Amino acid sequence: MKSILAAVVLVFTLAFSANAQDKMEKDVKTIALEQTPGEFTQKSLTVSPGTYVFNIVNKGVGHDVGFVLVKKGEDISKPENHIQTAYVTEVVATGKTQSSKPTVLETGEYVYFCPMNPTATDNTILVQ
Repeated sequence: MKSILAAVVLVFTLAFSANAQDKMEKDVKTIALEQTPGEFTQKSLTVSPGTYVFNIVNKGVGHDVGFVLVKKGEDISKPENHIQTAYVTEVVATGKTQSSKPTVLETGEYVYFCPMNPTATDNTILVQ
């Protein structure tokens, strides 16, 4: 009887976990940003609060690129101020796309740049 009860509990736990994971994945939105030599093609965007994955495209830069996101007003030169989940999971080679981990954006303003492709540091994401 105990083993049957344990099996039933296990089945419900797995089903609940799968449903929670599916819901979480459905709630994640994507922000696609393209880098060309020396700049992002999209300089600013406005989104609602939520969880986002950043897809970064390297369009003809000629070398690897990355992505850094920082809350506006923070010192961008200090890695401890970077929102590390927004980093791409590996550098982006020319002609390729890489993604970040899911990143929660709360109401406010953020700046983004690439430390490997000297882009401006005034690219913004407004979350409202």
